[in-house]
Amino acid sequence: MQEIIRQLDEKRARARAGGGDKRIAGQHAKGKLSARERIELLLDPDSFEEWDMFVEHRCTDFGMGEQTIPGDGVVTGYGTINGRLVFVFSQDFTVFGGSLSEAHAEKICKIMDHAIKVGAPVIGLNDSGGARIQEGVASLAGYAEVFQRNVMASGVVPQISCIMGPCAGGAVYSPAMTDFIFMVKDSSYMFVTGPEVVKTVTHESVTAEELGGAVTHSSKSGVADLAFENDVEALLQLRRFVDFLPSSNREKPPVRPTSDSADRMEMSLDTLIPDNPNKPYDMKELILKVVDEGDFFEIAPSFAANIITGFARMEGSTVGIVANQPMVLAGCLDIDSSRKAARFVRFCDAFNIPIITFVDVPGFLPGTAQEYGGIIKHGAKLLFAYAECTVPKVTVITRKAYGGAYDVMSSKHLRGDVNFAWPTAEIAVMGPKGAVEIIFRQDIGNAEKIAARTEEYRQKFANPFVAGHRGFIDDVIMPHATRKRICRSLVMLRDKELENPWRKHGNIPL
Repeated sequence: MQEIIRQLDEKRARARAGGGDKRIAGQHAKGKLSARERIELLLDPDSFEEWDMFVEHRCTDFGMGEQTIPGDGVVTGYGTINGRLVFVFSQDFTVFGGSLSEAHAEKICKIMDHAIKVGAPVIGLNDSGGARIQEGVASLAGYAEVFQRNVMASGVVPQISCIMGPCAGGAVYSPAMTDFIFMVKDSSYMFVTGPEVVKTVTHESVTAEELGGAVTHSSKSGVADLAFENDVEALLQLRRFVDFLPSSNREKPPVRPTSDSADRMEMSLDTLIPDNPNKPYDMKELILKVVDEGDFFEIAPSFAANIITGFARMEGSTVGIVANQPMVLAGCLDIDSSRKAARFVRFCDAFNIPIITFVDVPGFLPGTAQEYGGIIKHGAKLLFAYAECTVPKVTVITRKAYGGAYDVMSSKHLRGDVNFAWPTAEIAVMGPKGAVEIIFRQDIGNAEKIAARTEEYRQKFANPFVAGHRGFIDDVIMPHATRKRICRSLVMLRDKELENPWRKHGNIPL
């Protein structure tokens, strides 16, 4: 018995040591934490229950039989974040470069299977050199097993990937199928083919950071949702982020006590909209002044900034926010913003999170780049997402809602539950000037006539009343009462039940 206990202690010590002090020091020298340090920082103190600490790879080729380290390059298990259950795996770059073997993949699959069974989020801390080459196809099969779990867990439990080191080749497709991807600046990167292959095939000279770094993916490609300065910031923000999410699709969003009154008036909102309809204003100011305690967790702030997405709370309950941003491209919808918002709306719908939409959209962005890039299909993604969505939907039109973009942005016609407009709202097929130049094209040479016709059009259509007459707007509200009216609407919609017709799945225009 004593001998077994001694062996047990030895194996535990070897597993905890990972690749050894020298390699851990190497991680620290790069500004990175070790796999176990990351878990300690992410989870509540003393809450981590580790599984499969003694698992070792089964490869004997290329001298691997003599190289075994308990745990095989990934730490897996479960614990709590602010008292709520989560499953986590943390790849250990100090053990075989964090490379994925068959046994390594089996460990990840085991916690994912349990997460689906019990209904708890899966958090992956990725730091891996990719497939373990010595294992060949067995390693590739391991990746595919993980991919299959990602698909099965999608829409069942939240899946979050935090890229904290290299993630290349086939390894990128598991994070790509998770709900959110966070990255760390200067120490993490993602790409399907690395800089050397790119140079060989296309003769482009590019660094790993330029090709697939955190800034690249969070601002240019939109692959990553957020880029953090270092491991510590990433993990602390991840703890904050998980607080907004329900544990599974069987739960309502979490509720957190708040002292922020639902009836709070925000008088400064009455002067938010400029008198000049072509002048921008910051939609984030409206969001921060309406939500609980000004606490807003923005998703993908640096990508497609003409639309804002993120999580906040109203009366303590999580809500998803989607809002046009007039400060960027005048708030127009384009390919990137449609994709970004559509994915966010679908996540909220999958996890029972009500959606609040703030609308100030002059239309879809014109141009050959948009048309050749498929804006028709990409814009349809957002339309499809809102139309399919069954969670409570509250919409506030602050200023412009023109053309098809009015329809797309959670209009009454896409089963919007409560649709408000501010007195400054302009709901029309297009802007007054463009409309007049089409309707009265014979008067185009006469500036005076065109100005008079434009004003006539503005009086008739560029206001919330025509839509109000039709019942497409439930009420025209004062900006300062926006929080109160949204809170009341959400309380009324709390027990909303709406089901789509039975189907295996829809065919979203991908």
